Amino acid sequence: MSDPAITVTEIIETAVKELGFELVRVTYGGGRKPTLQIMAEREDGTMSVDDCAKLSREVSAILDVEDPLDGEYLLEVSSPGIDRPLTRPKDFSRWVGFDAKVELLEAVDGRRRFRGKILSADDVITTLEVADLKEIVEISYGEISKAKLILTDELIDAVQNGLVGPGGRSDI
Repeated sequence: MSDPAITVTEIIETAVKELGFELVRVTYGGGRKPTLQIMAEREDGTMSVDDCAKLSREVSAILDVEDPLDGEYLLEVSSPGIDRPLTRPKDFSRWVGFDAKVELLEAVDGRRRFRGKILSADDVITTLEVADLKEIVEISYGEISKAKLILTDELIDAVQNGLVGPGGRSDI
């Protein structure tokens, strides 16, 4: 049986791109009435309420025709937000210098979860300064189960002051 989120991603990806958006994450799950959550943004990192509504209408129409999910579900289309998930190498690159939580698919030296400052990122690995270990850890993207920014005062200040966010860092 296929993962519903992967199936939906495959069905909507082309239409999302044609509308000028990039998929950040698609998830599916929950109780009796599961939620299909679609996070997207424009290439420059922006996503307005009108963009969410436009994308929601388009995706809803596609899913009505394709009907990939059994039963009723809630459709939620949103921007990634300030404490966003990090799902692509460019997400890690954009947020170098900020704190993130990273969970691995499998434990490395008995540990699956890391919390630390993103020091660098390229197309293959990201490097974190992990405070509680007092060391630097390199993690390949293929090892990551999930990752997200940690909401800190530094992150809020940087976004509010336009130092980081849509389009990447302006202070580098």
